[in-house]
Amino acid sequence: MAQPLKDMIGLRSVSTLADGLAAAWPPFPRERFVARALGGLAGLELKGRVRHVADALHEALPLPYPQAAAVVRESAARVPLDLWSGWPATEHTAVHGLGHLRPAMETLATLTPHATGEFAVRPYLEHHRDDALKIMYAWAESPDEHLRRLASEGTRPRLPWAARVGWLMTPGPTLPLLDRLRDDPSAYVRRSVANHVNDLAKDHPEAALALLARWRSGGGSHVEKVLRHAVRGLLRSGHPEALALVGAVPGSGEVESLSLEADTVAVGGALAFTVTVTSGAAGPLLLKYAVRRPGSRRVFHLGQREAAAPGATFVVRKAHSFRPVTTRDEPPGPRELDIILNGRTAATAPFTLTPTTPDPRHP
Repeated sequence: MAQPLKDMIGLRSVSTLADGLAAAWPPFPRERFVARALGGLAGLELKGRVRHVADALHEALPLPYPQAAAVVRESAARVPLDLWSGWPATEHTAVHGLGHLRPAMETLATLTPHATGEFAVRPYLEHHRDDALKIMYAWAESPDEHLRRLASEGTRPRLPWAARVGWLMTPGPTLPLLDRLRDDPSAYVRRSVANHVNDLAKDHPEAALALLARWRSGGGSHVEKVLRHAVRGLLRSGHPEALALVGAVPGSGEVESLSLEADTVAVGGALAFTVTVTSGAAGPLLLKYAVRRPGSRRVFHLGQREAAAPGATFVVRKAHSFRPVTTRDEPPGPRELDIILNGRTAATAPFTLTPTTPDPRHP
């Protein structure tokens, strides 16, 4: 079984951070910091652990913030920080540097190649909107791909796990960043740009589509890949303009047959099915499927096929897993499987999710 992510914040990560801080500032009380950081850690989840270690860092580094920030920056040069050892340092910056914009943003810029500052930059965008954004515009010009990526990722309207920043939910302020980075040489940066536009599309689909259309007209080596990743949410919902943007005829295509391997599947098992589809027009045929129950409909990617002409036929096989996960509850009961072609539900089949059958060998 995979190690829970929260356990990555523990003795090893705390010791690495402590080594860097002690090397950067000899008076740093290394052992006291480690003991304080590890005390009470076991009962906390991931983000609680990060904040707990950051609090211990603040207590062990009783300097005015600009000097404390300089020590944190120097620590990154002394030891190989990673996400787990560096995350508490970015959290320390997020909480304790708000009154000192420039040293705090410099610290995030130093740390982000080791532990991304995308969460820590949010309070600065909230409290220092124009000045923080101006600094991030400069980051978008950096030769460091990590810093360019932070400019896009840190300003995402719906950045997962991050605090919402109200003004980022409106299209406009971050467009200069996205325009600068849309054809970045780094796939790491371009993926963030596409995710940013996908976020924007959830609240302002027309603005997102207009932006992508403008990028296509402007050309670029990577524009088509960015565009397709950026409109994935709109394609999932069958948005006609998004379908047209990728060359798909909205609603086109037919399901010739849909066959389930079984009409029941146990929690922990998989629903295997085969679908035969026929294109209604030349061009892309986007296939998705949805699993429905009362109060829930989740859509998944099934595939994409290129039809040279109307009437082209394709057979697609899939096994949808019902393995339990901590982030989603799947209670047993009736379900329906929808097959979606170019945004239109073209076929439906019922099935039942049943409770897991106990293994008699392991009572």
